[in-house]
Amino acid sequence: MASCVPKVTLNNGVSIPAIGLGTWRANKEDVKEAIKHAIDTGYRNFDCALFYGNEEGVGEGIRAKIAEGVIKRQDVFVASKLWCNSMRPDLVESTIKRSLSNFGFDYLDLYLIHWPTAFAEGDILSPKDDKGDTVFSDVDYVNTWKAMEAVCKKGLTRCIGVCNFNINQLKRILDVAEIIPVTNQVELHPYLTQTNLVEFCKRSNIVITAYSPLGSPDRPWAKPSEPILIENKTIIDLSKKYKATPAQIVLRYLTQKGVVPIPKSSNEKRIAENFDIFNFELNIKDMRVMDGLDCNMRYHPFHDGMGHKHYPFKELQ
Repeated sequence: MASCVPKVTLNNGVSIPAIGLGTWRANKEDVKEAIKHAIDTGYRNFDCALFYGNEEGVGEGIRAKIAEGVIKRQDVFVASKLWCNSMRPDLVESTIKRSLSNFGFDYLDLYLIHWPTAFAEGDILSPKDDKGDTVFSDVDYVNTWKAMEAVCKKGLTRCIGVCNFNINQLKRILDVAEIIPVTNQVELHPYLTQTNLVEFCKRSNIVITAYSPLGSPDRPWAKPSEPILIENKTIIDLSKKYKATPAQIVLRYLTQKGVVPIPKSSNEKRIAENFDIFNFELNIKDMRVMDGLDCNMRYHPFHDGMGHKHYPFKELQ
């Protein structure tokens, strides 16, 4: 199955499978089993983060399949992320080494700056003051990027990139970059197509990775009044037309746009369904119908970063 998945070539020549498995909100044991099942299904692209607190489980799942002889380390593409409280340049190398220790790996395939907003350094991931507001750091992500380049040059990661950066923030990185980001990982789905950002990244040879491509219906802060993406009537109608699930319609739509989706699931059935999207293709008319669903619906506003000078979603402030 893995051989049936198209690959996307990044700007440094490294290839990444066109769909991956997200691991946000999966506990250590659940994620271990999800990874093992995903590998058996054919997944070879895994998105993780130090902030998720489950790198050990991801590593255990991958290493178990290596021990079984199902895969080799070089067969999988593993990404993790630098959290906001470790963006000071002198902390970047020790933080990626912490992630490598968690995984039990010698290198990552991709290391990302998780958000452009730096938090106060220390052991607390999201430090708060007496009023409950996030305590920020004045570290500039441009300086963090130079430290990211350094760990890449040392071979601790094959690729580096960013998450949740807007166009102006990407421009600032590109102005100083010796190593161009290979990807910008952002929330992207039919309700939030981010056309201008996608077009800018395409012109800049930066691949878009889509987190929450199905709208994260299980996010803890979801409101009853917010629309559920995969219950959209248009998507359901298309799923009947193509004899696919609504999730498969959304994921196929994204891959046809050159976006790499990373749907999260710990459910074996959904893991398999989400992966099985390369045996059909949406026609041009239906792609345009899907484009028309955009309503700038952002499910992940990142409240902890609001008020920071580098908060990327200015329209929400």
